[in-house]
Amino acid sequence: MRNSNLVKPLGAVTSLLSFVAMLVMSATAMAAAPEPWQMGLHPPAGSIAEQANDLHNLLLVIITAISVFVLLLLVYTCFRFRESKNKVASKTTHNPLIEVLWTVIPVIILVVIAIPSFRLLYYQDRTDLADMVIKVTGAQWYWSYEYPDEQVAFDSYMIEDEDLTEGQQRLLEVDYPLVVPEGTRIKLLVEGIDVMHSFFVPSLAVQKYTVVGRTNETWIDVPMGEATYYGQCNQICGTNHSYMPIVIKAVSAENYAAWLEGAKEEFATGPITPSEVELASVE
Repeated sequence: MRNSNLVKPLGAVTSLLSFVAMLVMSATAMAAAPEPWQMGLHPPAGSIAEQANDLHNLLLVIITAISVFVLLLLVYTCFRFRESKNKVASKTTHNPLIEVLWTVIPVIILVVIAIPSFRLLYYQDRTDLADMVIKVTGAQWYWSYEYPDEQVAFDSYMIEDEDLTEGQQRLLEVDYPLVVPEGTRIKLLVEGIDVMHSFFVPSLAVQKYTVVGRTNETWIDVPMGEATYYGQCNQICGTNHSYMPIVIKAVSAENYAAWLEGAKEEFATGPITPSEVELASVE
């Protein structure tokens, strides 16, 4: 026969664990979108984001340890050398051991930080291994996306509050998202046509400025699994700066092929041919 006094606490613990698990699962499902009162980075999606998240966690440990050490040192100094216990102040001006330590230890810390930092920087520069290329253009205040190999291009505008449907997120939804196949490495060619903007998607760890007259390169690797990743322009670019959301929708290869077929009919740009230039002869 079961002990009723034990069953109730176990039931309560089970319910609590189920509730926590539900919260974790819901947070994972919405990993690519910001959450109210969210703390920390978005759960990483792709190898770049995973490495950036690992570097962030390492730096958090290091800076926390430094802050705690300095705080304890200050507390000890204030207590150990307080005026009531030290009527005559010390006249010590040099301590070779301490001076060597406070020079060598920061150098070691910087080297520990530099190794993963440079590894990530060089990894982010590997745009030569991309599976496809997409051109991103920032404008006041919308984004333009072009698939050069597919001869498809379209503009992406934020959906106004009055046009939102149930389940859509304010200031983050767009009429035409950037659709990409899952499990793909994508090179992004980023440029601007008016002022500086910033193509920023936190969950994919991509952030690249758009500059007029310059094409910047970066890349993302979209992991397997259909998902929607949200971002925004994080460069103050004008009065409507906060109305430039970015939506990247990762779909299966079959769904991407179906979308591309419809996009070629709706957003076809036609073949790109060099313009004819007439040179005037000088006699």
